[in-house]
Amino acid sequence: MKRWWALAALALSLITMGFDVTILNVALPTLATELDATTGELQWMVDAFVLVFAGLLLPMGALGDRYGRKRLLLAGLVVIGLASLAMAWAGSPELVIAGRVLMGVGAALITPISLAVLPTLFGPEERGRAIAVLMAGMGVGIPLGPVLGGYLLEHYWWGSVFLINVPVVLVAVAAIAVLLPESRDAEHPGVDYLGGLLAVAGLVALVWGVIEAPVRGWGAPSVLSALGAGAVLLTAFVLWERRARAPMIDLALFARRRFLGGTIAAVSASFGLFGLLFLVPQYLGFVLGFDPLETGLGLMPVVGGVVLGSPLGERLAARLGHRLPVVLGLLVLGGGLLAGAATGADDRYGYAAAWYTAVGLGCGMALAPAMDAVIGELPPARSGSGTSITMTLRQVAGAFGVALLGSLLSRGYADRVPTAGLPPDAAAAVRESPAGALAVAERLETGGAALATGAREAFLHGTALALTANAAVALAGAIVAGLLLRAARRDTSESRDELARTP
Repeated sequence: MKRWWALAALALSLITMGFDVTILNVALPTLATELDATTGELQWMVDAFVLVFAGLLLPMGALGDRYGRKRLLLAGLVVIGLASLAMAWAGSPELVIAGRVLMGVGAALITPISLAVLPTLFGPEERGRAIAVLMAGMGVGIPLGPVLGGYLLEHYWWGSVFLINVPVVLVAVAAIAVLLPESRDAEHPGVDYLGGLLAVAGLVALVWGVIEAPVRGWGAPSVLSALGAGAVLLTAFVLWERRARAPMIDLALFARRRFLGGTIAAVSASFGLFGLLFLVPQYLGFVLGFDPLETGLGLMPVVGGVVLGSPLGERLAARLGHRLPVVLGLLVLGGGLLAGAATGADDRYGYAAAWYTAVGLGCGMALAPAMDAVIGELPPARSGSGTSITMTLRQVAGAFGVALLGSLLSRGYADRVPTAGLPPDAAAAVRESPAGALAVAERLETGGAALATGAREAFLHGTALALTANAAVALAGAIVAGLLLRAARRDTSESRDELARTP
């Protein structure tokens, strides 16, 4: 029973990390007013967390294997708690940005290590259920952020969106300190400092380029330079890892069908979920007119779908193997996204809630058995570095998803929005964003209602393009995962022993 209480503490940690990813989004307008933050500073409040989180995932998992997973997990929680306290009473945008950097460090410690400790708590027969719980926690936390943020901003001061972390962190720290045993690789040969430096630099450059591409343009010199530098550094990282005496990650894992198939499935599901969470709040606010709290509550069908899908995927995997629930989940995810692409101007929230549920259900069904397939291929001594590979690729895929879908949305919207007869400045504002179109429509003496309607229809056209691309990724992931994952469970002790012997 003790191990299940430890699992609950780990799930609580991931829920906290999940809503920290998204809770800030609804607070940005308030922070702009209260702290006199510029648009660039607001952007860095968001990007600082993502850049640090994505850049540090790989080395943090390996450090957990070396120095102790429980120790670093507790350190990550403490860092998030202290950063939250500092941001709650921050007096300037710079302090909030610094706090978000620290939160990225804490999240990079918590995420891979929460999964890496599972083999020390659960055997193969229970591991799938444990992973389903953690995936449900992570899946619930991300869409829960806007709900909590909207409620707290409506009833309390802006610092409460950060302060909410503190009691949760205190409970998680106390529970993990008492319930979780320490684990590490006793024969770890050392720390791959050069590999860690190359990985961090390459991932930060790559993710920065992806984040900035929709704003600056994919052909902007700064974006191309960042993407090129990221590609060069990550190539150097792979070449170094192939010859290093004590590599940070084991590249031989990618030769194993179940590890590769599970990773591709997890990346495809994450691409779909992150893309959805980028598009849906805009639809609810712009087309349906929801306020921030209503927008957060409008995402709850996604939460419900994930909560239902995770245990369902685990049960199917226990009986029939990983392939069926992973493929079925990605097909349901893709089908839900295609249904969303068919949204019309006259459709109301009920239709949206139905396909949100389908997306959450498919994501939950696919993620839990996909991660079980990944962890099942890892020797316990390398569970931290192994899970960090998949989690890093998931995070990079999420960043690519938001950037690509944002570009498709912007292009589709700009191509369809009506600007005939408008002055050049007004036409430029209309093409820039739906919010700009509504602002112009309110100032027009005649034709304002027609412009607002045309802008909403153009937005739906851009959303349809983005959701169709999102669905294509999910369906492609289903095909590849179906080819790589075995139909039935098998004992992985032999493969783990083989990897453990790999120099």
